Amino acid sequence: MQELIFSRRKFLYQYVTGPVLILSGIFLKGCGRKADHKVNAQATQTLTDPCENLANVSETDIALRKKLGYVNQSPIVDNQCQNCNLFLPPKEGNDCGGCMLFKGPVYPGGYCTYWAPKV
Repeated sequence: MQELIFSRRKFLYQYVTGPVLILSGIFLKGCGRKADHKVNAQATQTLTDPCENLANVSETDIALRKKLGYVNQSPIVDNQCQNCNLFLPPKEGNDCGGCMLFKGPVYPGGYCTYWAPKV
């Protein structure tokens, strides 16, 4: 008789608590999603500096910016985006310009390895 009680307890423990633990793990997995942190970080950047807002820029375009060596502040005083032939000037009411080579906002004082002087 004790063997039946022990078997029932073991059965209930294994087949009731196991799925509960698995389901709770699945639900809790979404709590620490990196995408949410990325969205919050981008929202914070948008509030502080619109030229840092890459929310509407795809991962491919962000990778292209890095590949072209774009930096927000030019290491060479005379070679800045604002005096580059590929620079798209800021629209009225906006501090950020653009670039013909990649998407997203560009600092007028920025720089990339494809800098070309205005002629």
